[in-house]
Amino acid sequence: MKRLIDYISNNVLIKVTSLQTASVLTRIIAGLLTSKAIAVFIGAEGLALIGNLRNFVSSFQTIAILGFYNGVVKYVSDFKDNVAELSKTLSTVFYVGFVSTILVCFFCYFNAENINNIIFPSYSDYAYVIRVFAIILPFYALNMFSFSIMNGFSKYKILIIINIIGQILSVSIALLLIYQRELSGALISVVIAESLIFLITLVGIINRRSLVPLIKVSNISFSFLKKMSSYSIIALFSTVIVPLVAIVIRSYIIEVEGYKDAGFWEAITRISKYYLMFVTSLMTLYILPRFSEINSAKEFKKEVFSFYKTIIPVLTLGLVLVYLLKPFIVALVYSSEFEPVEDLFLWQLLGDFVKVLSMVIAYQFLAKKMIWHYVLTEAFLVIMLYFTSIYFIKLYGVEGAVMGHFVSYVMYYAVILLIFWGSLFGGKKGMTQG
Repeated sequence: MKRLIDYISNNVLIKVTSLQTASVLTRIIAGLLTSKAIAVFIGAEGLALIGNLRNFVSSFQTIAILGFYNGVVKYVSDFKDNVAELSKTLSTVFYVGFVSTILVCFFCYFNAENINNIIFPSYSDYAYVIRVFAIILPFYALNMFSFSIMNGFSKYKILIIINIIGQILSVSIALLLIYQRELSGALISVVIAESLIFLITLVGIINRRSLVPLIKVSNISFSFLKKMSSYSIIALFSTVIVPLVAIVIRSYIIEVEGYKDAGFWEAITRISKYYLMFVTSLMTLYILPRFSEINSAKEFKKEVFSFYKTIIPVLTLGLVLVYLLKPFIVALVYSSEFEPVEDLFLWQLLGDFVKVLSMVIAYQFLAKKMIWHYVLTEAFLVIMLYFTSIYFIKLYGVEGAVMGHFVSYVMYYAVILLIFWGSLFGGKKGMTQG
C-alpha cells in the first residue's frame, strides 16, 4: 500500500497536467454542459438518439484508423532516434490508415439510409447526418495520426493545449447548434466534434513538418503492420464491439419501452462515465505501467491487493455519496423530466463497483500482451451484456438494462478471478502471464 501511495504522491500528482488528465477534466466539463443543454432543449427522447449516434461514431472512427493509435505512440517513442524505422512506422500507418479511412467513408456515405434505419429507429430523416460524418471522417483520422506522433515524441505541453482548446471549441459549437437547431444540431455536433480539433492540431503538425519527407509509399512495411496487429485487436474490441452492443440494447429498449426510457438509460450511463473517468485515469497512470514492470506472481498479487486496500474504500465512499446525492445529480446534469433516472442508480453503481474490481486485474492482459485472454474475456463480457440486458429488460423494463450491467460484470469478474486464481490466491511463484 505504501508503494502505491508514494507513487501517487510522487508521480501521479505530478502528471496532473498530462495529456490524459487534462483531457479527462475537459471532457467531463464539456459532457456535463452538453448533457444539460440536451436535457433542456431536446429531452430524454433526443438523448436516446444522440446516444445511438455517439456509439456509432466512436465505433467507426476506431475502425477507420484500425485501432492504430496506441501502437503508433509506442513505436514512434521507440524509434524517434532511428530514422529508418521511424519512416517505416509513419509510412505504414499513414497509407494503410488512409486506405482504411476512405473505405469507411464510402461505406458510410453510400449506406447512409440503411445506417439511419438502424441507429434512428422510426426516424427516416437523419441520413444526411451520416453523410456529414463520412465527409468529415478523414479529418478525424489525420487528427489522431498527428496526435499519436506528438504523443510518441512526448510533446505533452502542446497536446494539453490542443486538447483544452479543442474541447472548448467543440462544446461551444455543440451548445450553439443545440440552441439553434435542437435535435438535428445536437446530432451534427456529435459527428463533427472530434474532427474539429484537427483545426487546432494543424499547429502541432507545422511544428513536426520535418517528418513529412519520411512518409513514403516505398517504406510501407507489412512486417511492421503485423507488429501493430495486437494493438489493433485490443482497440477494435474495446472501442468498437461494446458501443455496437450498446446500440443494440438501446434500440431494444426503444422497441419495448419507448424512446424516453432509452433516454433515461443513456442518462445513467453518461453519469457513470463521468465519475469512472477519474478511476480509469488513475489505473492507466499507475496500474498499467506498474504491471508492465513486475514479472512475478507475488508482486502482481501484492500490487492488486494494495490497490484494493487503498483505492476501493475511497471508491466505495464515492459511490455511496453518488447514490445519496442522486436527486441533486440528476437535477444538476439534466432536468425534472429525468427524475425516473434516480431509480436506475443502485444497479448501475453496483455494476460499476464490480467493473472497477475486475478492471484492476484485467489490466494484466494489456500489460503482458495476453491478447487472446483479453479478446476471449471481452467477448464473454459483451455476450453477457447483451443477453442479460435483453432478458432483464423483458422482465423489468429499462431498469433491466442496469441490472444486466451488474450481473454481466459479476460473471466477468468471476472469470477474471478464475484465470488469475493461482497468482492471487495460490502459491504460484512464476511469471503471471499466460
